[in-house]
Amino acid sequence: MADLAERPLHHLPAHEVVLLLESDPDKGLTSEEAGRRLERFGPNVLPKFRRHGPLVRFLLQFHHPLIYVLLAAAAITAVLGEWVDAGVIFGVVLVNAMVGFIQESRAEKALDALVSMMKTEATVRRDGRRTKIPSAQIVPGDVVLLESGDKVPADLRLVAVRELRIDESALTGESVPVEKADLVLAPETVVADRRNMAFSGTLVAYGQGRGVAVGTGAATELGRIHQLIGETTEIATPLTKKLAYFSKVLTAAILGLAAVTFLLGLWRGQNPAEIFMAAVALAVGAIPEGLPAAVTITLAIGVSRMAQRHAVIRKLPAVETLGSTTVICSDKTGTLTKNEMTVQAILAGDRTFDIEGAGYEPAGEIREVGRQSSTVNREEVARQAVTVGSHVPLDTALCELLTAGALCNDAQLVEQEGRWTIVGDPTEGALLVAAKKAGIDPGQAGERFPRIDAIPFESERQYMATLHRGDSGREAVIYLKGAVEKTLRLCDRMLTAEGSEGALDAPSVLGQTDAYAGRGLRVLAFARKSAPADRATLSDRDVEEGLTFLGLQAMMDPPRPEAIAAVRACRTAGIAVKMITGDHALTARAVAAQVGLDGRKRPENGELVAMTGQELAATPPEALADAADNTAVFARVSPEQKLRLVEALQARAHVVAMTGDGVNDAPALKQADIGVAMGLGGTEVAKEAADMVLTDDNFASIEAAVEEGRCVFDNLTKFIVWTLPTNMGEGLVLLTAIAAGSVLPILPVQILWINMTTAVALGLMLAFEPKEPGIMRRPPRDPGQPILTGVLVERIVLVALLMLAGAYGVFLWEQQRALSIEAARTAAVNVFVMVELFYLFNCRSLDHSMFHVGVFSNPWIWRGVAAMVGLQLLLTYVPVMNRLFHTVPIDGTAWLLIVTISVLVYLIVGFEKRLRRWWLQAPPERPTVAQP
Repeated sequence: MADLAERPLHHLPAHEVVLLLESDPDKGLTSEEAGRRLERFGPNVLPKFRRHGPLVRFLLQFHHPLIYVLLAAAAITAVLGEWVDAGVIFGVVLVNAMVGFIQESRAEKALDALVSMMKTEATVRRDGRRTKIPSAQIVPGDVVLLESGDKVPADLRLVAVRELRIDESALTGESVPVEKADLVLAPETVVADRRNMAFSGTLVAYGQGRGVAVGTGAATELGRIHQLIGETTEIATPLTKKLAYFSKVLTAAILGLAAVTFLLGLWRGQNPAEIFMAAVALAVGAIPEGLPAAVTITLAIGVSRMAQRHAVIRKLPAVETLGSTTVICSDKTGTLTKNEMTVQAILAGDRTFDIEGAGYEPAGEIREVGRQSSTVNREEVARQAVTVGSHVPLDTALCELLTAGALCNDAQLVEQEGRWTIVGDPTEGALLVAAKKAGIDPGQAGERFPRIDAIPFESERQYMATLHRGDSGREAVIYLKGAVEKTLRLCDRMLTAEGSEGALDAPSVLGQTDAYAGRGLRVLAFARKSAPADRATLSDRDVEEGLTFLGLQAMMDPPRPEAIAAVRACRTAGIAVKMITGDHALTARAVAAQVGLDGRKRPENGELVAMTGQELAATPPEALADAADNTAVFARVSPEQKLRLVEALQARAHVVAMTGDGVNDAPALKQADIGVAMGLGGTEVAKEAADMVLTDDNFASIEAAVEEGRCVFDNLTKFIVWTLPTNMGEGLVLLTAIAAGSVLPILPVQILWINMTTAVALGLMLAFEPKEPGIMRRPPRDPGQPILTGVLVERIVLVALLMLAGAYGVFLWEQQRALSIEAARTAAVNVFVMVELFYLFNCRSLDHSMFHVGVFSNPWIWRGVAAMVGLQLLLTYVPVMNRLFHTVPIDGTAWLLIVTISVLVYLIVGFEKRLRRWWLQAPPERPTVAQP
């Protein structure tokens, strides 16, 4: 058998493909030959890629600089004999590793979900007989039979079709079922336009067909996407990148500070063992043990908030990634649109109408264009609909047009659990919805005027016609729908709005057709013809001439109304939205204009440029980044090209969110910084490859998730800005004591108490901070910007120095009062804690005072403050705590000094923020005042 891997089979006649496969289009393969080919080609399943085992994946969770720092902290603490504290730190590390392992394990199911798409039964011809076999047993050369409702089990070259239409939206993004035919196509024809092929994993929407299997398993288009998913590497999120860099810098700073401490002590001639323990204590103090827990909890809170807004997060870092998104690459079908064909405009007689509403729900008014108070009277239209063939003067053409669409139709409109769906072709379903919006019940009309015979639609004839028995013995009626040009050739007159028949104005109809097509609408024409009451059959000869033209119905897969508002909100937030779809360029451009996308435009008419897959393929790699950055609409795009576009945008340092619902979107979803899948209409493959799933399939939920993501990053930054001054301050206090040759003002066990209790009781409360006003009016963060800007680093240093001055000063002052060293250390510990407590209020907003966000807008802050005050009182006054942490009770004078220092720190930081706001708002040039 010839090797077909590199042959463009859509370019070959069907009989040549059958010969190359050494098969028989009527009898199929023999069982013996099928068995031999199964051994040669393997089962018709997708291969599994090699992955790390569970143990290796778990150990890889510890491969992070910050984790190394924490493990070192646990080891050092254990060396100091503080086993409980060491256990706590290691427990934090272990919990983080377990969370990451679970999230990663769920992500690995993407390939398994893709494999499951091919596990079904198929009808084939074997040994000349029709038989059902598991799809895994299909081999190249098998003759596969397709019927409505079947899932295509392998890639097929079609050899015979009868009204065959296949829903390929999951594979190509095509919004309507593709009509199939036995044609010979050009070699360069893209997958979405290969009408002589049926592809594995797609669904037969209508009709019947027969094809010979030309690709199975990994050799199918689905297998090619599977290969792309397996080869796509996971992209580190902005948060993980920033934390990795931050951890490296922090590690270097801690080790450097500890080394300086040790060398300084040696230089002063102090005991090496004591100096080493002091350096260890400094390292323990400088490590922010609560940071991993804060990151995990803050992200988890963000997950909970997003779930309330219909966005389910599968991978924790994706929460923050949304907040730094600069570009959203959106699929069109089912994402920006409803994936439900909808009639939007009508020409009936010499009148045009617009139809409100989107999707299959039969709700929306029909309004005549250019007239006031032009809403169609549904009751009147419904009354006329039961007198088909009579000439009623009011809106007769509209009534006849809608009735024709309802009766010349093989689809069904059904309501299930409050949701309207279509059984059959979506285009025909749209006609049923349009009729029902006008008050015409398709079921009742069909019962009153039952179908006698029909001519099914075929691409060669370009129309469908049905014969219906008349009401109460009246003459029968023939209804026809089809392509506009073909229908006009069959008509010699047209129905006017008043119900009379007049001369056919074909140029006017074609002009209106062009206007609808320019809006990206798909246009169908309708006609009727009377027939004798006893007519029992219908043939092509009956409709070759003498029809009366009824009008046009123009439809499209409409944009979601909420998507329009969401795109507008994203643009306000500085986020570019791009459409990447497998649909036609004209349709894509029309939808893009309706939802408000902004990008490169044609200079001659101001229309958005829609770049096609063929144009992308011809674009050199060095120019692709410019095209991706400046163009808003990409149409007829293959899965590989979607992947290339995402990679090109990432090469421009964009943080890319990719939305989609089909199998064809999965590789790009995995490659993107954050993949967003549709929960209702999306395939399992897309959901498993994505980082986030929208439970309502609503693009507007992405905008809400971006808002929450920005809040998450804000809160993480607030925690880091709050916690680092303490770690730095503790290190500086120890360093100062060693440089001065004095005893340590705080002990390692006291440092651990400060770090762990304040992180839990105070710092984690920042995770519950609400969104600050105007969060979606600021541009996205620069992806290259570190977590801590220069301004925040300066603030951290300022507060650390204030903590050093306050704690060391109180320690010395308490010693001057002739109090014990334990009392001085207890006071120093309380200075650190109380300064952290008051500084917490400064950190509720990094640019404004806490009054800007609301004093009581976060009740968790006050609960944490109360808990921390209680813990410090226990530490200071409870005997068992005194023994464990080497503290003693202190008097009111010490507390007054501690609180005074804490309030001063709050006021100084508040003044610093106010000064910076004034400086940023001041004009760059200030007039100088002449001195006398």
